[in-house]
Amino acid sequence: MADMDIGVLLPTGTAQWGAADDPRELIAFGRYAERAGFSSLFANDSLISPRIEALTVLAALAPVTETVTLGTAALMPFLRRPIQAAQSLASIDLLSGGRLTVAVGAGFPGRFGRPLYTLSELPWERRFARLDETVALWRALWDGADTFHGEILRFDDIPPTTRPASAGGPPIWLGGATPAALARTGRLYDGWLPYPPAPADYASGLRDVHKAAAEAGRASEDIVPALFVSVRIDDDIETGSRALDDYARATYGMPLAELEKIQAVVTGSADQVLEHLGRYVAAGARHIVARLAALDLHSQRTQLERLADLIPAVQAADDHASTSKAS
Repeated sequence: MADMDIGVLLPTGTAQWGAADDPRELIAFGRYAERAGFSSLFANDSLISPRIEALTVLAALAPVTETVTLGTAALMPFLRRPIQAAQSLASIDLLSGGRLTVAVGAGFPGRFGRPLYTLSELPWERRFARLDETVALWRALWDGADTFHGEILRFDDIPPTTRPASAGGPPIWLGGATPAALARTGRLYDGWLPYPPAPADYASGLRDVHKAAAEAGRASEDIVPALFVSVRIDDDIETGSRALDDYARATYGMPLAELEKIQAVVTGSADQVLEHLGRYVAAGARHIVARLAALDLHSQRTQLERLADLIPAVQAADDHASTSKAS
């Protein structure tokens, strides 16, 4: 069984900054997270709200961190020209010494997805096929290909491109939990990064991913089971829920009651948060990416420190879950 990794989503969006916050503090935030014991730093990607662009902040962190995985959660490739994106990702992988992980998605229906396709001058239709082909193109370029012929993307006479730190390039994960996304994860991707509201949904989704992998002749161990979850550690569930409601309204323009229907959300005291995260670990999650529900960088740092205190206990829960499955 793989070791348990616990990472944090960098607060790159302006909704997570106070009026006096300096966005350059994000670099110090990332370095502190590494020293505090987090194993990964992830950045979100969007045009729908103002934020520091994901690949920009990861490039800034690459040479000033040493061991943490640097990741996207999730990158939306359609926002960029596909060959240019391959160059940028390979460059960050090189600058980090091969520590990049790329979680990707195709966007969501409604205001969080479809308008971005209009802004990117791309059709909404066949967006999943475009995503899979883009990933296949990246992998081909990273292996030295000079042509690529897909159904949507077709290139000839591609000049030499930047090669990543190791053969095959960085691992690529898929975000999403629809039946089609689960099947595609099992067939094509190196990891799964969903945010199901219930641990039981995570467990059933992971079974479907493994089933699709087996049907494609792949080992389940080749696919990292990750989890994206919003976390708020507070005095109790009621206090934490009030803070999460403020966060949901500022970030998504919706109350917590709506957000927790579609995303994994965990709050309460440290013990309550640990117990809830432990349910996802028991369901099979082995790389937690925690989004800290706070609305200024000082509060983000406080939440980071509180979650860091739980890292040994979450890893112990992983050891327990692994032992239970083995017995």
